[in-house]
Amino acid sequence: MEDLLPFSDEALVRAVSAARTPVVSAIGHEQDSPILDLVADVRASTPTDAAKKAVPDVREQLQLVRQLRDRGRRCLAGGLERELAWLKAVRSRPALADPVREVERQSEQVLALRDRTRRCLSGALDRAGDELSHTRARLLALSPAATLDRGYAIVQREDGSVLREAAKADEGERLVLRLAEGRLAVTASGPAESQES
Repeated sequence: MEDLLPFSDEALVRAVSAARTPVVSAIGHEQDSPILDLVADVRASTPTDAAKKAVPDVREQLQLVRQLRDRGRRCLAGGLERELAWLKAVRSRPALADPVREVERQSEQVLALRDRTRRCLSGALDRAGDELSHTRARLLALSPAATLDRGYAIVQREDGSVLREAAKADEGERLVLRLAEGRLAVTASGPAESQES
């Protein structure tokens, strides 16, 4: 322990910490840890290990450089291949491969939608026209004018009220007969005698 005390000396530790050149600590006692090991740039287990770390084997370093260079080339080549594949995929998309065809396709779609809209609108108008015709026919069949066209007449008093029963007409009362074509003024003369067959 006394042999290792100089490597924990404060002056030495401060000098190593302030040194501008790299310092390798290679005391050689693995089980012990003097303070110098904590401030040194590199800690080696033995002086031999320190020599290997300070002056590495040229062949090993060249091999490491070759490996790193090959790895860098593979990474770069892989990145370029990925980018080229992406570019090829983008260029093969229909919008970029043949832009005019994409515009034509969209134009065909617009024309098809326009024709479909016209057919739907025309069908809706036809159905509405048919429904209007049916409603008009029902109104004509139910209208008083249609009844008058069949030969019937509407009997009205002078005030415009409709006379529905002959017995309610007063003798000599002036009445108006409304026909399909025009009106007639008549005078009530007593009820007509019913003939029994």
